[in-house]
Order: sequence, then C-alpha cells, then structure tokens
Amino acid sequence: MALTITDTTITSDQSTHTASRTPGRPRGWQVSWLPGQTLDRDTATTAMILADIAGKRDLRHGHRLWPVVERWAADLGLTGSDALTQAAQPSTDTGHRQEPATRQPDLEAGE
Repeated sequence: MALTITDTTITSDQSTHTASRTPGRPRGWQVSWLPGQTLDRDTATTAMILADIAGKRDLRHGHRLWPVVERWAADLGLTGSDALTQAAQPSTDTGHRQEPATRQPDLEAGE
C-alpha cells in the first residue's frame, strides 16, 4: 500500500484512481473517483488513501480500521461504506496515470 505524491499528481499502487491539480486553480485538486469536486491537497490525499484501501482490502464495518475509514470519509462528506464503494469502482480517467516506458529509445533514429 503506497501513494506516490508529486507537485501535480497523486497515484496509488493499489488503485487505478488518481488525483491531479485542477487547471486554473492553484490550490485545487481533482480525484478521479470524486468527479466534479475540487479538493485541497490534504483532502485529495485523504481521498487517495481511501482509494488505496478500497483497492487492496475488503474492509467492512467492525474491522479495526473502520473508525479511521469513517473519519477520513467524513472529511469528504461521505460514510465509510459509500467512500469505499465509490473508490473501489475502476477508474475511467486514464489520462493522468503514467505508464512505465515499454521500449528503449532508438538512438540511431534520433529519438
């Protein structure tokens, strides 16, 4: 379970969801599983932690981490169940996720 956080994106190794800076809003962030919402960086990080948890575990009410999940979800205006259900859905936003290079550049071709 790990998030990668840069100045412009937040990605997870457990989820296809991403968070990215909102164009034209210096402190705004968008999270792929919360379409239409603009968040601050801290709240976007919270949303991505929930996406990371939803991608890895089958967490339910009664689990020892459930109170923490409920608090994080409340920061987003959601219940823990609603947040994990939404965050567990596959991302349809593929534009922000960087894929590793699959081939080496051809130096003779000038690439």
